[in-house]
Amino acid sequence: MGLSMAAAYDRGITIFSPDGRIYQVEYAFEAVRRGWTTLGIKTKTTAVIAAEKRKISNLQDEKSIQKIFKIDEHIGASYAGMAGDGRILLDYAVQRALIHKFYYDEPIPVEYLAKLVCDVKQLYTQHAGVRPFGVSIIFAGVDDKGPQLYMTEPSGRYAGYYATAIGEKSNNVLEFLEKTYKYDLEVEDSIKLAIEAIASIIENKPLENYMEVGYVDIYTGRFRILSPDEIKTYIDKLVSEGRIKL
Repeated sequence: MGLSMAAAYDRGITIFSPDGRIYQVEYAFEAVRRGWTTLGIKTKTTAVIAAEKRKISNLQDEKSIQKIFKIDEHIGASYAGMAGDGRILLDYAVQRALIHKFYYDEPIPVEYLAKLVCDVKQLYTQHAGVRPFGVSIIFAGVDDKGPQLYMTEPSGRYAGYYATAIGEKSNNVLEFLEKTYKYDLEVEDSIKLAIEAIASIIENKPLENYMEVGYVDIYTGRFRILSPDEIKTYIDKLVSEGRIKL
């Protein structure tokens, strides 16, 4: 009897269990926990995203795998969870950023963009016939408040962070960042910290082929994604400083 009742609460997102849970939303969080590890860091000068990248098949062209995306000139994003859900929501974020710029002739604030995406996510937790988005997204950008970092959850909740991580090995990354994070960092040191953190959970070599890094700083206000050669330069510096062992 207990199993059949649990199964009934399990079937839809419009039914609360007696203890106030919506199981389908919790399953969406599980999809995020199984995703490729992604982290974000905000310092006084910079917002950085670094993401783990895996090769699913030996026949796959690794250059076609993308984990970090430019949303607007001043905002970038990455996700963990179901890739199709992430792609759709990031496309929506791009559209909303363009519409905001067209209507108001100014760049969209980072928090407002995170809120708009979460509005869609929350909508998909309360209607029959749909399912929650099985993805969390990290937005990193610079606006009139300085560097900004927000993480959105499948439930429709979002929050700002100094540093955060999502995906399969997020606990390892968060443990590392709790020991090493500093707010008072310049651009290069911010990028190096993000690369050091993501490198700590990557087993394959060379490291630069299995990660992506993007950043935006207060000096240029433009988000850019680093090339593998640029990432390798940072890795070489971290190796020479003894912060990464190859």
